[in-house]
Amino acid sequence: AQRMGYTVVDASTVVATHLSQIIQNHAHQLLGHEEVQKLLDILAQTQPKLVEELVPNTLPLSVVVKVMQNLLQERVPVRDTRTIVEALTEHGSRSRDPAQLTVAVREALGRMIVQSICGLSSDLPVITLEPQLEQLLLDTVQGATGVDGFEPGLAERLQRSLAETAQRQEMAGQPAVLLTAPPLRSWLFRLARHAVPNLHVLSYNGVPDGKQIRLGGSVGQAQMSGR
Repeated sequence: AQRMGYTVVDASTVVATHLSQIIQNHAHQLLGHEEVQKLLDILAQTQPKLVEELVPNTLPLSVVVKVMQNLLQERVPVRDTRTIVEALTEHGSRSRDPAQLTVAVREALGRMIVQSICGLSSDLPVITLEPQLEQLLLDTVQGATGVDGFEPGLAERLQRSLAETAQRQEMAGQPAVLLTAPPLRSWLFRLARHAVPNLHVLSYNGVPDGKQIRLGGSVGQAQMSGR
């Protein structure tokens, strides 16, 4: 196989790689109260007042755990505990909703998240939704019926279109990144995470200042209806 130019990987490396991927995919299920408390205890060694201000003065530990689980489920590392705690302390006085707090923490971690996708490159290639489709999704998600009001098959066609567009990005040597309106980001991530596992879903607010956006592809209603 090596003489024919194939890359040969030993069995132990294959097992380790698969195990690492499984742990990464299920990290949010492995993180609990004890693990989060240990992270806070480590931070408290250098930032005791910051940790004390968060738990229990601002938020209960259960909310902090849920936010960190949300981050891990969205493949966002929680190693920058200080930034996470600072964001939760700032926004926790206004809301205890884990979903809203996760959005705030993601924005605080925006530079790190984008750097993990495209490294130190000055530009970020993205996929977008065409304005008409994005507005349709916004109207549906924010409407009285929510996502239950979607026409039959819309989610499936959108998944298929996103998968095809993401594949073209990756074949061109670019990361697959969907940039969308903040109210849609979480829903689109949940929609695509199994059908398009390598797709990164960012909101406009999650792109740090100074990062140049470069359009690499788009998804629209005409593309979806043509299936």
